[in-house]
Amino acid sequence: MSDSSPLPPVRLHAEAELARDALSTPLLSRAARLARWAGPETRVGAGGELVEEQLSAAAEQLGLTGEDAAALASEAWRVAVDTGLVEVVDEEKGTVTAGADLRMLVSGGPQDVLGIWLAALETVLADATVPDLDDLDELVDALDGGGTVDLSRLDWDPEEEARFLDGVLGNLYLLTVGEDAPGEHPVPLPALAASMIVPDDMGEPTDDVLEQVSEAMMRLDDQFRLLEPAGLVEYQPVDEALMVDTEEPEGAEDADGTDRRQAAPEDDTDDTDVTRYGMVRLTPLGLYGVRARLLEAGAVAPAVGELADKGADVLLDNTAGFPQEAARAETEQWLARRAPLAAARELLAAARGSDAGAPLRRLRCQQALTLVGPEAEPALREVLDDAELGGLARVWLTEHGAPDVPAPSEAMVFWLTVDTVAAQLAAEGNSAELQALVEGLARQHSGFFATAWRVDHPATADVLEAMGRLHPDKKVAKQARKAAFKARSQQGG
Repeated sequence: MSDSSPLPPVRLHAEAELARDALSTPLLSRAARLARWAGPETRVGAGGELVEEQLSAAAEQLGLTGEDAAALASEAWRVAVDTGLVEVVDEEKGTVTAGADLRMLVSGGPQDVLGIWLAALETVLADATVPDLDDLDELVDALDGGGTVDLSRLDWDPEEEARFLDGVLGNLYLLTVGEDAPGEHPVPLPALAASMIVPDDMGEPTDDVLEQVSEAMMRLDDQFRLLEPAGLVEYQPVDEALMVDTEEPEGAEDADGTDRRQAAPEDDTDDTDVTRYGMVRLTPLGLYGVRARLLEAGAVAPAVGELADKGADVLLDNTAGFPQEAARAETEQWLARRAPLAAARELLAAARGSDAGAPLRRLRCQQALTLVGPEAEPALREVLDDAELGGLARVWLTEHGAPDVPAPSEAMVFWLTVDTVAAQLAAEGNSAELQALVEGLARQHSGFFATAWRVDHPATADVLEAMGRLHPDKKVAKQARKAAFKARSQQGG
């Protein structure tokens, strides 16, 4: 899941709230109950698992009944051992005792609880990548002469399965935190499966690709059913009626000769209703968990609020690549810790510079200053004569109704224009909004390009070239390219 490019910032719930969520998950609450239940008479096998004759007692302790009771009790015990809630004190005798981490669930802080939950999550994620081995004959056939499992015969690559599930969770994370993502709304399982299978440049998926997507959906359906009790996701499973056709072998018939594969029960539900094919979303705890795993894998996965105690230079540099709403949320938290006047002065100082990232820093500074009240006015007046900040200072003062704002010189107007376009290029690339800005500039100033190429700004040539690319009028675009050539010649001189 590692990637060198930053992911969109995520808004996490408070750690205390997340810790409460973790404690209430079936996964961790069952493990804790079994850890408190275990005593001197509890016996485990060589791998730390409960001996079979004690599974029914463990299931009864958890209030579990039915066919899955023993399996769920076994899973809860395994989580208790893996997370340190239970410790094996004598492997030979198979005796156990309560682990130190069990006390942490009660007396530890939110980070302690979340650390235990993350360890429990790893156990369940590992379980979710194991294939269904109900067919004992298949397992026996997969054993080689040495008594070990030949994974190639099982058509199971544990590393590949883990990578696939990691990729799915990474995509679900992106679909949750991205600027144009559905956010907290559930994602249809077919769309999530397709995000892993269908190439980005493929138009109409082939039958083979569609079959792969269908197979991936069935795998994910099983996996999300396992992951939901961990508190990672909220999951609406695939409608059982839709799986009748795929689960029955070809030619399977009822007593009356009807092909069972074609005998799905009739109902009034629309087959085109996408919710019938499974819906999934990350819970707030799930967002925390996936982000923690992304960070461990080396990904850059920021969270809103992390910059609140950093300097303005760090704030502007890091929010430069944030979506606008996330940048605003981060800036609001940063400002909340500072007096308005001091914050404005710090922001303005950090916005200076002639490096490639400076225009976008100034844009984020300008956006941050819109959140500061009239108490910041002295800081803006202090930079009115600054070549880099005087333009944005005049904009702020005018918008706040300040008196006696000096008019900008033509040079300052053109410099601010180039700086603004350079910032928009860095933030959005060749967007429709930027194209509209370029068209408006050329329309409002008939001699714009005759003057713009002389602007003493490091990005002048790049901005004029971009205007030549973006303007739909060929004549105007040609003027922009000529101006860019002159600007480069001037810089070279």
